[in-house]
Amino acid sequence: PAAMKAALGENPKVCYGDRDIYPSTRMANAALLRETLQKAKNYDASNGFNADLEAMLPVLRREIPLKVHAHRADDILTAIRIAKEFQIDITLDHCTEGHLIKEYIKESGFPAIVGTDLTSKNKIEVENMSFKTCGELNKAGVLTAITTDHPVALIQYLPICAGLSVRAGLSMEEGYKSITINAARICRVEHRVGSLEAGKDADIAIFDGNPMDTFTNTLYTIIDGVIVYRKEE
Repeated sequence: PAAMKAALGENPKVCYGDRDIYPSTRMANAALLRETLQKAKNYDASNGFNADLEAMLPVLRREIPLKVHAHRADDILTAIRIAKEFQIDITLDHCTEGHLIKEYIKESGFPAIVGTDLTSKNKIEVENMSFKTCGELNKAGVLTAITTDHPVALIQYLPICAGLSVRAGLSMEEGYKSITINAARICRVEHRVGSLEAGKDADIAIFDGNPMDTFTNTLYTIIDGVIVYRKEE
């Protein structure tokens, strides 16, 4: 198990509001998340097994984080507030307006998985979407990674998203980290992947240039120490 997923904002509003069922507002969605965490906190399996609440226990024990889908600044702050109330770990996924409240995110100590910015502004909550978000958060001291939110933008465009973030202000080194070791740290698998170190999984890609450059070719892909792709083949 890697994480538990939660969502704030327009997605749950549309998903449930279009069917005229609860929760159909931001307030109701936050209330339901709090209610679920409180029920899990009070849960006693000896009084009857509940699979839904059992699944939340690793979150309350901080064994896995709650991955909170949040674009707008108020949704991000709601996620932080609830996380602090229940003393759980969260990741701020998308974090589209994070650059508007970077001091609050830095103070929270929670990491941000930014993106995708390689898509249309098809919802009002992403009207402030910008490739500068990752760089501004990173400079503020927030642990940041980049996502394509596959298949919203395809996973193979991840290096391009990193490159566009570098162009918008993220440093080159942090651009590399945003799609390697920082991502691994946020996902709590840095002991296995994310950097080239003895003892880690031998999953390696070798390029003929900067992987964030669109003209760069992949020469070799190695998985578990075995070459599975050669460009010449």
